[in-house]
Amino acid sequence: MRLILYSKPGCHLCEGLQEKLLKISNPSLELEIRDITTREDWFQTFQYEIPVLFRVRQERTEQVEEQLPRPSPRATVRQLEQMLQKDLPEEDKC
Repeated sequence: MRLILYSKPGCHLCEGLQEKLLKISNPSLELEIRDITTREDWFQTFQYEIPVLFRVRQERTEQVEEQLPRPSPRATVRQLEQMLQKDLPEEDKC
């Protein structure tokens, strides 16, 4: 599973979510961090929304980024795992 986290330096909510995502014990989880301060379009889109989490899925010949529900800052690693598992399409579940 490939995830994209839109974030920015100094955002404690972003850092907390990133730390928890990195603790998930799924070896197929690939996490890409996108710093919204590096691109004006990302900044304009997400400046008031971060952290924002997307799942990347393959759809025929292209990759599609699909926004996931925003997890609670109080969510545990286990709760994040369950949320991600729930949001997976049936063909990707273990």
